[in-house]
Amino acid sequence: MGRRSRLNQIGRKLAAAKGQVGLKGKSDAKGRKLKNMAKLNKLGDASGGSMMSENLTSIRMGLQADLIAEFDYSKHGDKPKEEMSLAMKAHLAHLCDKQNLPLSRSDRDQIFEDIVNDLVGLGPLESIISDPKVTDIMINGPNNIYIERSGLLKRLDVVFDSDEQLLNVIRRIIGAVGRRVDEQNAMVDARMLDGSRFNAIIPPLSLDGCAVSIRRFGVPIQPEQLVSWNAIPGPMMAVLSACVKAKMNIVISGGTGSGKTTLLNCLSSFVEDGERIVTIEDSAELQLQQSHVIRLESRPPNAEGAGEISQGHLLVHSLRMRPDRIILGEIRGGEAVDMLQAMNSGLGGSMATVHSNSPQDALSRFETMVGIGMPNMSDKFIRNLIASSLDIVVQLNRLTDGSRRCTHIAEIQGMEGEYIISKNLYVFEQQDVVDGTIHGVYRPTGQMPTFLGKMRQAGIGVPDEYFDFELGVEGPNRTHFKLGGEDAAYEEFEYVRRVEVKY
Repeated sequence: MGRRSRLNQIGRKLAAAKGQVGLKGKSDAKGRKLKNMAKLNKLGDASGGSMMSENLTSIRMGLQADLIAEFDYSKHGDKPKEEMSLAMKAHLAHLCDKQNLPLSRSDRDQIFEDIVNDLVGLGPLESIISDPKVTDIMINGPNNIYIERSGLLKRLDVVFDSDEQLLNVIRRIIGAVGRRVDEQNAMVDARMLDGSRFNAIIPPLSLDGCAVSIRRFGVPIQPEQLVSWNAIPGPMMAVLSACVKAKMNIVISGGTGSGKTTLLNCLSSFVEDGERIVTIEDSAELQLQQSHVIRLESRPPNAEGAGEISQGHLLVHSLRMRPDRIILGEIRGGEAVDMLQAMNSGLGGSMATVHSNSPQDALSRFETMVGIGMPNMSDKFIRNLIASSLDIVVQLNRLTDGSRRCTHIAEIQGMEGEYIISKNLYVFEQQDVVDGTIHGVYRPTGQMPTFLGKMRQAGIGVPDEYFDFELGVEGPNRTHFKLGGEDAAYEEFEYVRRVEVKY
């Protein structure tokens, strides 16, 4: 029987099952079977397609079992993923023809794709990961998959067949980077081959099935893009650019998903290309564009609990590598002591991120972390170390409408008595919420920074107008821009370009 004849035969069966044409020349047994299928289709239509979906799932699982049993892996096992997928789909087509399955072309293609993704890909995640607009994937058991797109969470209809299928996908992902997970090592934090950050917790630690979080990183975002999106105004970006070039120590503070790593990447782009930079991270996420970069990544303990290399160990070792700058992905614990001591001993221009809700909270977190690393030191000594090491704290927040904004830039001005003195140089003031979109204004506080003299010594000039402007925003759209109290045209890229180093 030719291919056209087989397609016609399947078409007649489907049409008969839906009652569109009569059954001619068929046995009563086949007629009853097709009538039952028609009844199944009607039930599926009445219940949102759930019954038909279950039938297709049953067909898919049967085909997958037959493919696993019959496919010649010895012949195709060494082929690239694309060729392996084509060979599997060809064999699946043979199985469909052999079993005479009544499937539409779209259902057939979808079943083939699902089976191949499950066997050589990432199962239901394959189509999600291929979407460049998805920034976060969160899986709470096999039946609950959420994504973040444009800063907003959304639940998907996509599900895994079982916890076992989800666990197999987890093992396939971490196996590619030489990691493993089991009941004795039920937590894993790894970097996927495409650079995405992967975290998973499996039972018995996760009570409702495997819990997975994937943070995706695409093409590096440039400073002018953040400016054009109103995540940070041009004058504020220009001042931060000048701070980087003047080798001031900067900490980027914010919550999860607020854009700390993105801004750290952008600020690192202002570092001169000839400088030697050492980056230290738990999972390598930074994408520096300079040529002279040494990338270091910490290592968790093995199954026996040995072999751990922490960020603190790497930081101490990196000081012997003659760095011009050290960029620490995130400060979480005792490495804060080593980082502050490095900043305070002639290694200027270092940068790091920390989790906190405001610049003042960031300083409090540093006090706590340094206190853990130096338990015998007094509070005044710890605060003195922090105040003499840090220059700038940049606060990022993800707002309720999904937008990410730089809400504060604060300068650490030293000690007054036993307390650290910090002054906000810029703030973002939320004014209203219209149709779920936050309206607000960026403006300086009127405080002139004390670091302007240090910048001038480095040959960097920052115009006074950068501390006298106002930018009103409605979501991603500008509403007004004032410079020196007067309405002005807002050239997004001008401010970043105008700050130049003069040697």
